[in-house]
Amino acid sequence: MASTPSVLVVGGAGYIGSHMVKYLLRQGCDVVTYDNLSTGYRDAVLGGEFVLGDLADKAALEDLFSTHSFDGVVHFASFIQVGESVKEPAKYYENNVTNTLNLLNAMVKHEVKRFIFSSTAAVYGEPQYVPIDEAHPKQPINPYGKTKWMVEQILQDYDNAYGLKSIALRYFNAAGADPEGELGERHEPETHLIPLVLQAASGRRPHISVFGRDYDTPDGTCIRDYIHVADLADAHWLALQKLLGGSDSAAYNLGNGNGFSVQAVINAAREVTGRDIAVEDSPRRDGDPARLVANSLAARNALNWLPVRHDLDTIIQDAWRFESSR
Repeated sequence: MASTPSVLVVGGAGYIGSHMVKYLLRQGCDVVTYDNLSTGYRDAVLGGEFVLGDLADKAALEDLFSTHSFDGVVHFASFIQVGESVKEPAKYYENNVTNTLNLLNAMVKHEVKRFIFSSTAAVYGEPQYVPIDEAHPKQPINPYGKTKWMVEQILQDYDNAYGLKSIALRYFNAAGADPEGELGERHEPETHLIPLVLQAASGRRPHISVFGRDYDTPDGTCIRDYIHVADLADAHWLALQKLLGGSDSAAYNLGNGNGFSVQAVINAAREVTGRDIAVEDSPRRDGDPARLVANSLAARNALNWLPVRHDLDTIIQDAWRFESSR
């Protein structure tokens, strides 16, 4: 392996992927971004080589792997909307499973043996206990979570059969934005709480909806574990280094280990922005657990990873800087 790793970032024009590309470039890596721009943005890729391509296109993948030599692959190119996955499961199985298989098969053929997979806490389903650790039963309750769990199981089989080493990182709620203000969330439509709250603060949205105030939590609103996107990028880099150093395959949770309620996020956003934020109460949504909080001790211990931007105000300040720039 070269002293400067050559890394393929699939989905590097998206929210987390673009932060990863910037992070890898800062580490001195040779970075190639492969993205079809269906949900990403070309201007979010701040350096390295960009290849416009789709994982469904096996010929394009063959060309990519024939003309480049990669030390590792980081994969972010999944569809992520839970509700949409219930309405359009075919879209999710085709992209998140079939297209990932195309990528893995190209890696096996070209003997690229290290793979970092963007997974999700949705592989666990309804929490049987909180905080959730990696031993928690895997019982995903929607097609999105099922596709991620399927890929994790495929990765175990590809390790056994082909020696492809992988680390799956199960995020809880990715949040925040590039501390330098160059990158942030640009989902269309936006479904994540913090950017929605900040759009209500900036006037791009008339109000924020709170889905249920009768949960068994201190203020009655759902509690979630928010992890700063910069801390996520750091964890991916540490995981890649672990594989480059000869580590076995593994799967780790990524979260703060702290839960913040929906109301706490709204209160903090009002404080950070100095704006009034209109709130509309709505009924509960199906499948929303009262609490989702990660036990991330395994990642902290194995990867020597420590979230540094874990404070809710910091997460919201960084996201607000990006929202204000828009």
